[in-house]
Amino acid sequence: MSAPHPIPLSERKLANGLRLITVLDRTTPTATVNLWYHVGSKDERVGRTGFAHLFEHLMFQGSANVSKAEHLSLIESVGGRANATTWLDRTNYFATVPAEWVELILWMEADRLGTLLDALDQANLDNQRDVVKNEKRSSYDNQPYGTAYLELFALAYPKGHPYHHPTIGSMEDLDAASLDDVRSFFSAWYAPNNAVLTVVGDIDEEEIATAVERLFGDIAANPDLPSHPDLTIPTPLGGEIRKVVQDKVPDPRIHIAYRAPILSSPDLPALEIAAQILAGGRGSRLTRRLVRQEQVAQEVGLSVLPFVGGASLVIGSATLRPGADAAKMEALFLEELRGLGERGPTSTEMERAHALIESEALALRSDPETIADQIGMYATLLNDPGRINRDLEIYRGVDAAAVQRVAKQYLAEDRVILWYEPVEAS
Repeated sequence: MSAPHPIPLSERKLANGLRLITVLDRTTPTATVNLWYHVGSKDERVGRTGFAHLFEHLMFQGSANVSKAEHLSLIESVGGRANATTWLDRTNYFATVPAEWVELILWMEADRLGTLLDALDQANLDNQRDVVKNEKRSSYDNQPYGTAYLELFALAYPKGHPYHHPTIGSMEDLDAASLDDVRSFFSAWYAPNNAVLTVVGDIDEEEIATAVERLFGDIAANPDLPSHPDLTIPTPLGGEIRKVVQDKVPDPRIHIAYRAPILSSPDLPALEIAAQILAGGRGSRLTRRLVRQEQVAQEVGLSVLPFVGGASLVIGSATLRPGADAAKMEALFLEELRGLGERGPTSTEMERAHALIESEALALRSDPETIADQIGMYATLLNDPGRINRDLEIYRGVDAAAVQRVAKQYLAEDRVILWYEPVEAS
């Protein structure tokens, strides 16, 4: 397959440090705005966790010129959609609207970056604190297997490490947070020199640049932007860490986690191809062996969660088929992982994995929202927005020997094994 045409990025930086990246895309009459802030749950201090995620909510609660809940209602009124996400290394806000309304999004993003604290009062804080508590109950505590990632991260990273605590934070920490604590977090991290603004779509790039300069240019940079924490992990896992959680789940399920190379590592693409060979669809090794042949699992999964420092994670799971033997399912799961490191992938598996990855990559390149998000990620976390145009070449360059090597190196004895076992509802 020939190389796709490169995505035409245009980048400039405002005097206050805001990075603006634009991409002209005439395929649909829409525009996507994606604003990445280089702050995530890893940047929270002990005793004050959950602030990064809290601001994902507070940013929609009004600013000097936009009233509470008006941000989303204005976007929806012009036929657009918007959302936000928080993770360990970043927080991002994004919206897609008919192209003629793109300046509305830019104006609202500038307004809340520059004036959010004008509208942030105790009532707003208390309200959104309750919203976050309800989210934790519905998405984690009362969801079958909903606490799995919280458990895995707490076991895979040592206590005190910035990745150890969950992104949603501690409810006790949120209860203890004062209005001054929350305001200080925003003032420290929400600054133009800590942000990347990406606009993709049916736009005039010079008009966008002029609008961004007019709307964002007077927002002051933070000359004392905090440093990100040290993500060094002092020791390896040192073997297998095992935990059993008894919970109100429908069936037993195993979760397995391995430490993996960081986002910038050349080993990461090979490990992602290894995960594709092991669990990418019906023809993958784990699905074929555990679900179709041995019929011990209902479903299986394996994926790579990349992070900027310390270690990424490879996380796998399998749900036990009723009547099957849990120990056998675990043994077969680990046997398949070990087998890839011992014997490597076949040429057919490599061809299939490359084809699937290329197909996914090309599909994503046709989606302006994904383009904007990936550019924001690479610019924010790797300072390399052009990486989006090299990704496919990087994956194509991964050979069978590299896949075998990373499988042997990373999918080894140092791992976390987490089992969920059903208990009767009381």
